[in-house]
Amino acid sequence: MTPQDDNTLLAETVKPFLKHLEDLRRALIWSALALLIGMGTACYFAPTFFKILKAPLKGVVPNPDTFIRTLDVTGGMTVALQTIVWGGALFSAPVILFAVCWFVFPGLTRRERRTLLGGLLFAAFLFIAGVLMCYFLALGPALEIMLWFNSWMGIDIEYFTVTSYIGFVLKLLLSFGLTFELPVVLLVLGQLGIIHSRQLRNKRRHAIVIILVLAAIITPTQDPFSQLILAIPLIALYELCVWMIWVKEKQKK
Repeated sequence: MTPQDDNTLLAETVKPFLKHLEDLRRALIWSALALLIGMGTACYFAPTFFKILKAPLKGVVPNPDTFIRTLDVTGGMTVALQTIVWGGALFSAPVILFAVCWFVFPGLTRRERRTLLGGLLFAAFLFIAGVLMCYFLALGPALEIMLWFNSWMGIDIEYFTVTSYIGFVLKLLLSFGLTFELPVVLLVLGQLGIIHSRQLRNKRRHAIVIILVLAAIITPTQDPFSQLILAIPLIALYELCVWMIWVKEKQKK
């Protein structure tokens, strides 16, 4: 074999790896640009985001506009940065998911592509459902319970600091959204044949206990109301996953 043949063989061996690196670089560039554009868009809507996050206080306190205050010079900037970062991540999430799929899909089989794509769409739906459920159902009662605990302990609260309020709201919204992603793991494992519906039915009691423990750990509040609002839909989603995996097994047979 001549040196030229060796070079040709080496090029054929190295080229696919370099192609993967080039694809990874493009995916990272697309994701970074999408995040920057999303943060720029969120910067324009930051005051609107703050009003949306402040809206659950209506009906909890007499005047929400004066109940949230700041004692720090940089309080407004801190809240603006928080809303810009989270809003930018929200706006850029579809493009980032597209970049991840574009990079990963060539190395997957057709079945794995369908499973991954369906899992991503289902995960996005569940995350949005979890955030909306927390915003409309859990956030207001959680704030009322926190105020009640302070009153019960004899602590007089004249206002919330803006940083503590925004941090509390974002943690609660994020905990609900991320916890709603747990059924996606079960569904993907079931689609790949790693777990079966019979196993999930036999472990139903254990799953309910685990869900209740996770709801108690993940929620930043310790009130049973918020934990039940999180746990009950998760139990229902668990049953839905069992049924969907069972249907898929019947179709394969």
